[in-house]
Amino acid sequence: MIRISQLASSVQPSATIAAGAKARELRNSGVAVFDFALGEPDFNTPKHICDAATEAMLKGQTHYTPTAGTAEAKKAVVRWYASFHDLTIGPENVLLSNGAKHSIHNVLVATVGPGDEVIIPTPYWVSYGDLVKMTGATPVLVETSMESGFKMTPDQLQSAISLRTRLLMLNSPCNPTGITYSKAELEALADVILTTEIAVLSDEIYEQLTYGDTTPTCFATLRPGLKERTITVSGASKTYAMTGWRMGWTIAPAHVIKAIDNVQSQETSCPSSVSQAALIAALEGPQDCVATMRTEFAARRELACGLLKQMPGVQFPVPDGAFYVFFRVADHFGKSFGGKPVTDSLTFCTALLEQAHVNLVPGSAFGAEGFVRMSFATSRDVITQGLKKLGDWLASGK
Repeated sequence: MIRISQLASSVQPSATIAAGAKARELRNSGVAVFDFALGEPDFNTPKHICDAATEAMLKGQTHYTPTAGTAEAKKAVVRWYASFHDLTIGPENVLLSNGAKHSIHNVLVATVGPGDEVIIPTPYWVSYGDLVKMTGATPVLVETSMESGFKMTPDQLQSAISLRTRLLMLNSPCNPTGITYSKAELEALADVILTTEIAVLSDEIYEQLTYGDTTPTCFATLRPGLKERTITVSGASKTYAMTGWRMGWTIAPAHVIKAIDNVQSQETSCPSSVSQAALIAALEGPQDCVATMRTEFAARRELACGLLKQMPGVQFPVPDGAFYVFFRVADHFGKSFGGKPVTDSLTFCTALLEQAHVNLVPGSAFGAEGFVRMSFATSRDVITQGLKKLGDWLASGK
């Protein structure tokens, strides 16, 4: 029998992907499932982006590109950051990868290893911890609370720093909470960072999906000298409904990009040539599609939050970014639903899916037991019907 490596044995499967797989199994058996598990826009990729990819294919742009991406695609990222964030960078500061998850993996492999520590505020995206562990480094989790708005304070950051700390991972707007740090809050964290030798991996994949008066902040722009200490990761997946195109990028000092380039050259050679052509059209073409999707997400947010607020034993902060509601359901632990006891977020989500056919992701996967995550990146009809099923199911608990 082929032996499985210690690394592979230690890595846990993605909880969100696993939740989606369970829902697909039910659907394949003919069950109507209200699926709120996956963080994926339900819109089609805008036509002008698809047209650019088709044109690239017809012109024969279907071969290997430079490892870090084509010059044209990197320049498009450079121009976008100058326009959107007033951040001055050059092509030597940009590397394109096969999605933002791949970008994060590359950054961690290139900057940390055994004996190093990486600070991660909780709740955190499900893959952060395992991606850190795969390098041999140790994730140091900083617990936040719903009462604090799920935000790490400067004092908490300072207390988590040790002689082994190499990196802080930040995600704003945040998956799973939808919480977005204000500019002042990020500046306070930056001031702590600048008193140390620590670098920051700032995951800004949801930067264009904020609501109301909330505006996105590029961490690298906050203080003089911070750009040299910040590694920014983002991509096209959420903003342009391009999840399947796998287009992410990293922005960092040139020597870090060179190290990541070496890593990526041994992993995937290069990102998709066709997807890079589509990325250029996304970043430099009409942006009204982004505004349209954001307006619809905002309406869905209002709908979902309004319905959840009517349910007893459910508490949550209203998300001001991304497309998730992270709500507390611990008041329902200890009850029995359909004859099955619910003791934690996993048994809660399992029973809910099996009995009411509503699919949520347990908070334990995000480092926050007692909560569940709902994605509202689905139609208003699905939100209305699915949350009605959730409310009825909660009322059935004894």
